[in-house]
Amino acid sequence: MLRATFKSLLARKARLLMSAMAIILGVGFVAGSLIFTDTLGRTFDGIMDGTVGDVVVQNAQAAESFGAPGVTVPAKDLDQYRDLDGVERVDGSVDAFGVFVVGKSGNVVGGQGAPALAFNETDAPNQLGEPPVRYTSGRAPTKEGEVAIDEQTLARAGYTVGDEIALVTAGDYPQIKARVVGTFIFGEGGMAGASVSIFDTTTAQKYFLKGKDAFNTVWVTTKDGVDKQQVADEVGALVPKGFEAKTGKAIADEAQTQIQEALGFITTFLLVFAGVALFVGSFLIVNTFSILVAQRSRELALLRAIGASRRQVSRSVLLEAFVVGVIGGTAGLAVGVLLAMGIKALFATIGLDLSTSELVFNPRTVIAAYLVGVIVTMVAAWLPARRAGSVSPVEAMRAGDASEPAAHPIRDVLKVLLLIAGVIAFVVGLFFVDTRQLWWIGAGIVGMLLGTAFLAPFAGRPVIRGLGWVYRRLYGTVGRMAEQNAIRNPGRTAATASALMIGMTLVALMGVVSASTKASVDRQIETSFRADYMLSNAVGQPFSSKIGQDAAKVEGVREVSPVRFTPTRVAGERVYLQAVDPKSFADVEKIEATSGTADLTKDTILLGSDTSDGKKVGDKVKIAAGGVERDFTIAGFYDEITALQNKSYLVSLDGMERLGAPSADNWVFIFIEPGADKAAVQDRLEALIKGQPLVTLKDQRGYADEQRASINQLLYLIYALLGLAIVIAVLGIINTLGLSVMERTREIGLLRAVGLARTQLRRMIRLEAICIALLGAVLGIGLGVISGVAIQRALVEDGITELVIPWASLVGFLVASAVVGVLAALWPAYRAGRLNILDAISSE
Repeated sequence: MLRATFKSLLARKARLLMSAMAIILGVGFVAGSLIFTDTLGRTFDGIMDGTVGDVVVQNAQAAESFGAPGVTVPAKDLDQYRDLDGVERVDGSVDAFGVFVVGKSGNVVGGQGAPALAFNETDAPNQLGEPPVRYTSGRAPTKEGEVAIDEQTLARAGYTVGDEIALVTAGDYPQIKARVVGTFIFGEGGMAGASVSIFDTTTAQKYFLKGKDAFNTVWVTTKDGVDKQQVADEVGALVPKGFEAKTGKAIADEAQTQIQEALGFITTFLLVFAGVALFVGSFLIVNTFSILVAQRSRELALLRAIGASRRQVSRSVLLEAFVVGVIGGTAGLAVGVLLAMGIKALFATIGLDLSTSELVFNPRTVIAAYLVGVIVTMVAAWLPARRAGSVSPVEAMRAGDASEPAAHPIRDVLKVLLLIAGVIAFVVGLFFVDTRQLWWIGAGIVGMLLGTAFLAPFAGRPVIRGLGWVYRRLYGTVGRMAEQNAIRNPGRTAATASALMIGMTLVALMGVVSASTKASVDRQIETSFRADYMLSNAVGQPFSSKIGQDAAKVEGVREVSPVRFTPTRVAGERVYLQAVDPKSFADVEKIEATSGTADLTKDTILLGSDTSDGKKVGDKVKIAAGGVERDFTIAGFYDEITALQNKSYLVSLDGMERLGAPSADNWVFIFIEPGADKAAVQDRLEALIKGQPLVTLKDQRGYADEQRASINQLLYLIYALLGLAIVIAVLGIINTLGLSVMERTREIGLLRAVGLARTQLRRMIRLEAICIALLGAVLGIGLGVISGVAIQRALVEDGITELVIPWASLVGFLVASAVVGVLAALWPAYRAGRLNILDAISSE
């Protein structure tokens, strides 16, 4: 039996290769996802290890204080650290966030996700005993007007050492002109897309700390052999309130843990699509092995007749599946490397640039590839293997027939129950539990998807009959034959269509959700945008408040109203604090207090009703930001402020300054004077921000376009990843038609003998492919629309208030599916047309 199994494999290499392709692509996505996230993790581990000293004095809430001018250690305090035993040297660091290099094109380098950082020049060694940066050309900056830029950023900007460049910041100096005196690389050169600028210490303090002789962090270098933790404890007893001293290793380990948790989302995100691809691929494998078993029924019956047991026959099919899984796992690893490179390029478009980082190939990737490849293939081949074992010896006396397996009542009942369970979970999630518990709706969607896939032979008949009606009128006898061929084996047709159905369900679902999200954003902006113009950062980061102050002085501008956000902590929980100017914000939107008053001063705070948590007017709320902790008195509560992003904590600009937050705006609403020339005012405002590539001026429509663009970017990323499932589904159609042509060789020969032309034969096969593709598309789009509507209704309280079904896109998906069917039929149709009539008629 073992020898017979391998001979069977060698005799059907092309057929099984098509089945292996699904595993290769699915495993490739799993391997590519793991390779990419491992590469990302190692890159960040290297960054964390190389950007800390032996002992680091930092703000206790470093994440909420990076670059804040009011959160510093005075330079005079460094002397007391130097006097401690075991301390070799002490160096201060000025840290600034949002310092972008403006390229020759006039656009900033980066700005799409990875940070843009600035530091002061220092040769202090990191915890590894190495300088954090290594100069590759030129020298370090020594005075104002000089800057060093990391090598990759300078190259992307189009400049070289000696050129004068512009940098934009979110501080008191919105634009800085400086000459590049040197370039450097960090560690081995990997910065994950971040850009870094280095100034001399005095200049950095002037630009980013309002000229104070102070530092944001302090590096303490210990003497050889000294216990770093002991030094950290001694330094910790001397640091200012709100600061702490930790070993560099402890800080790096904490940061790496946080990064791994953050990267876990990316890993999960990518593996979800890998799972979709494997799920779709399993349909192709089941279909392939089912067809092969049906075509080999006579061969298997002969094996049974000469003494092979049911178990031996089943094992022979499973062994074939095992070999396919091993081949798929091996080739999938190679494809995974290519996909990892593609994912790197894809994420580089949103700012996560790993072009200088080498791919990491860990043992877990190899193990996962083979486990996934073999297990998925074996599970998918289990039912066909059982069916092979059930072939009786008497079948050997019949003519080979690849008929549809007999119906099984219990199995059919289970399929119906699965669909019903999915519908019940879907309805419960939509009407009987908190709609934000999306897992109920998600479980319902999965149940309905599987139930529909299993019952597709019944559900698909009306679709095939409807297409057949069109085919008969357009193509006559050829159309009738295409319809009959599609419906003669409904299980096979449905299984092939189901692979495409899954991909189209997700595509249609995302289409409905994204269209509804964009419509909701438009509606919210239409309701809340009452200003004439708005200044904001194109990538959502803060910008210098000086720009808003200068805008208020522009001729024709009546008033400006800035809005700021900053991360803070309330009762240990990280929340975003929002700040407005109470006087000018009244023109943007009147704040309606549900209790108390909307009176905001530097000492009061308004709470959204969702965050009241039993508090009442007059209670104190302790807000901590960057080590500074202040009490605010609750003036009142509100339900909603449509112009702001969330219902949480709202203070005045003066109140935010009490916390030492940077003077940087996120939005600036602009109102022009009545009767002013709007076009002229716009020209003056555009001239004001000409040197600020990240700051954009827009009216209501422009702001809505900007918000939609970010949604579209995510949607295109998801569509690109879903494309793999569609490719596998197309392979399924090619495989099914190809195998169908093989089993119908004699029938095709007879049709050709009685006068069917090659062009008619090829048209018939193309129409079959279109029928399969449209069946999958119709079922998938139907399920996708239903699922998308449910998710939209579930997210109404989260702001997705508008339901939009993108009918034009859905029709486009249907047309695309028909095109997919035509493309998938090219090879099978070509092969069928090439068959020799006499050879075909004489085939068995």
